[in-house]
Amino acid sequence: MSTHPGYRVQDPATDQVVETFDALQDAEIDPVLARAAEAQRAWAARPIEERGEVVRKVADLFAERKDELARIIAEEMGKRVAEGVEEAEFCEAIFGYFAEKGPALAADRPIETFSGGRAMIRHLPLGVLLGIMPWNFPYYQIARFAAPNLMLGNAIVLKHAEICPRSAQAVQRIMDDAGVPEGVYTNVFATHEQIATIIADPRVQGVSLTGSERAGAVVGALAGQHLKKAVLELGGSDPYIVLDTDDVAEAARTAWATRMYNMGQACNSNKRMIVSADLHDAFVAELVSLAQAMRPGESASEDETVYTPLSSRAAAEALAEQVARAREQGATVHVGGELTDDAGAYFSPTVITGVTAEMDAYREELFGPVAVVYRADSAEEALALANDSQYGLGGAVFSRDQELAEGVARRLEVGMANVNTPAGEGAEIPFGGVKRSGFGRELGPLGMDEFVNKQLYFVHD
Repeated sequence: MSTHPGYRVQDPATDQVVETFDALQDAEIDPVLARAAEAQRAWAARPIEERGEVVRKVADLFAERKDELARIIAEEMGKRVAEGVEEAEFCEAIFGYFAEKGPALAADRPIETFSGGRAMIRHLPLGVLLGIMPWNFPYYQIARFAAPNLMLGNAIVLKHAEICPRSAQAVQRIMDDAGVPEGVYTNVFATHEQIATIIADPRVQGVSLTGSERAGAVVGALAGQHLKKAVLELGGSDPYIVLDTDDVAEAARTAWATRMYNMGQACNSNKRMIVSADLHDAFVAELVSLAQAMRPGESASEDETVYTPLSSRAAAEALAEQVARAREQGATVHVGGELTDDAGAYFSPTVITGVTAEMDAYREELFGPVAVVYRADSAEEALALANDSQYGLGGAVFSRDQELAEGVARRLEVGMANVNTPAGEGAEIPFGGVKRSGFGRELGPLGMDEFVNKQLYFVHD
């Protein structure tokens, strides 16, 4: 397995390192944090509407530069160019939403008091925040964290994934060009050791991480040790329950398109498809025919039967190992599960059935183009299977009987439950999970409720 430590662009189609970047020097940490702390105080002192004008410009620049932004991540982590454009457009929507709604969301909230006087909750910034972001949505992940916190008057130090240095720099340019003051948003190519130093620093008031459970456990422990507020958005193995349908082939096509988005590298992808026994075989047959029709190709292709590489050769090898282990333990791999060459990160789309509770694949997250289908004899059995997971990010329930679907969806142990759609999505829709999928919420009204001092302000009569 090839390993290239450090910040670099490593083309996932070939595994070739295209460009390397210097990591932050230890001596640079203090000046970065000193600048951030000073800039944050000045930024927080400006009226929120003024901050909103700057955040609105950030939104506009994401829209203006979407084609260039998409090309950058196609080379960094293999994302289909059309999906990269969509991602940049979503960032425009997120920054735009918080620019517009932020002043109302952060407004003073009067509360009832029984002892005379006036009581209210104020929403004040915490200070300097550290963001640790993953490679799977290099822009969107930053937007979810940065947009509400810039509106609140926090300052951001941003550490991106080691394979996303160009997209990290592109976002820094957007912030600078939009008029975000120097020090209010700072991209750093920090090492893991430096991250620990930054979290420990008293000038840093909080840390937000999107990533693996393992990374979340490390960062959560550091945050706890130093008494810092943390938001963790970790892995998922979302259930996708199909109780009944008028058109089983169409239901399978929707499930497949959802699973293949970003080559299956989404935290809230439908990793466990739980299908009624009477539909199961026809559903699986349709998935298999869809998988068989797919061929490796270029990120620039608009053809839905073309699949692009995973983020890295290492990721593809790890997924191949998980699929091989499922097969060894007795699951049926109907199609796919193969690395298509000796170097790149192309991994053939896969359909698996027959996974049981004794197998590793039952518990693990499969981060890639793998559809795992379970058979359920009843809605109750489907629900029990859905909730038998250490994860609790999202989930979806489909049925012609909406009341039945809603009854099942309401009992899902997840942060985001959806009825008759793979996922409710939008700048206004909160995102986050429970159990080992982490804690805290991003986006929507809850996105401005995390890194904030909800100060009680009481005036005696």
